[in-house]
Amino acid sequence: MTTSSLPSFVPAQRIGFPAIHLSKERRLTLFALVCLAYFTTCGGAYGLEPLVGAVGPGWAVALIVVTPFVWSLPTALMVAELATLIPEEGGYYVWVRETLGPFWAVQEAWWTIGYSIVLLAIFPVLFVSYLTFFIPALGVGAQSGTIAVIRWLVTVIFILTAMGVNLKGSREVGRSSKIGALFVLGAFATMILLWLKRGPGAGTAMDIVVRDFGGNHKGALLLGLSIIVYNYSGWDNVSTYAAEVDQPKRNYPRAIAVALLLAVLSYLLPVVAGLSITTKAEIWTGEAGWPVIAQIVGGRWLGGLIAAGGLVSTWSLFNAQLLYVSRLPFVMAWDGWLPEPFRKASPKTAVPRLTIFWLCAIAALFSMLSYGGLAVIQCILYAAALTLEFLALITLRLRQRENAGSFQIPGGWLGMTYVCVAPCAFAALVIYATLRDWRSFIGQLLVVAGIMASGLLLYVLRRAKV
Repeated sequence: MTTSSLPSFVPAQRIGFPAIHLSKERRLTLFALVCLAYFTTCGGAYGLEPLVGAVGPGWAVALIVVTPFVWSLPTALMVAELATLIPEEGGYYVWVRETLGPFWAVQEAWWTIGYSIVLLAIFPVLFVSYLTFFIPALGVGAQSGTIAVIRWLVTVIFILTAMGVNLKGSREVGRSSKIGALFVLGAFATMILLWLKRGPGAGTAMDIVVRDFGGNHKGALLLGLSIIVYNYSGWDNVSTYAAEVDQPKRNYPRAIAVALLLAVLSYLLPVVAGLSITTKAEIWTGEAGWPVIAQIVGGRWLGGLIAAGGLVSTWSLFNAQLLYVSRLPFVMAWDGWLPEPFRKASPKTAVPRLTIFWLCAIAALFSMLSYGGLAVIQCILYAAALTLEFLALITLRLRQRENAGSFQIPGGWLGMTYVCVAPCAFAALVIYATLRDWRSFIGQLLVVAGIMASGLLLYVLRRAKV
């Protein structure tokens, strides 16, 4: 690790832009930041089940192992450098604005808001899926018009409770994330320990993985990539509330490193254990998934524990996502890209209340869609937004001077090449999969096109007022 510099141009606040000055006791600590990063990017193996059903055990394990090196680690290193270099409220919106200009900054923020609303809608859907372990009548298979309405009302209640915590401030969101992380990690640790004692062992899972590589999973590439990208993304999103973090230059690299390690272990160990128990496609779904697998491992009580962990995880994921995305409309409004009411935030907690209300309302509408379809939308928009962030990193590196206290990606320009090229190559694979499988996801691709077109329209309509 070396030191880097703060560019001479780094962000002068817009005239009238309110600096965030939270008291130390209201700031996010290192432990709270680790837990928030964990729930911004992972939250346990929940939501990973459809990956096995989509691409099979072999490619599922391969993607779980390879993706951190070509996607998560490069992104985490990029975020660690830029978040310590420019620890501003708004995070990557500010990075892109100061390097690529206002047009691309608006697109960055708008695409992020778009896929983040999709993310917010995914978690209530998953919540209901895990709730069906306790209330089978809510299952999709038994769904009637009335049950569909009840499932949606459950998602609305879910959203309202998380909204209530976010309205109290980042400190309260951080506290709830600590409790959630301990519960989720404890639940899966219990399952892994019982599997080691009673299960057939990792060798059985590896035999299944090797044999599966010869199988044909035609048409599943885009869905598989979308699910793995969704489960390994979000490292940049912890940057948007940097002004609410205690000692951000020190705590961001540490928190991201710990959260990344936890994420990889949270995915790999349960999947290996689960594959040694069953490879049935009807179990590796969002509707059955980990509670059923855990029940096979240790009985009904363990299935109930994992299902309860799913409820806690999805709620905590929603809470953490709502925290980061709510700061984007706030800073965009202060730059003139959104109406003035979005500028308002609590002077005590820095909470932009109006933004939170709107995001929750839109997420409630999107929660009527399926999980797999939502993941495709999130994957494409996230890859596009992340590309701009890597361009911002390169530009800042070319302009910087020495300044002690900031993390810098190790390895010089060789390290920079790895950090920038690996995720871009992975994003190119996503584009290839999109072109190959586009007929299966026409509706989702139209949503992506609509979000991108509206970002262009927003810039055209508002630029005269900025």
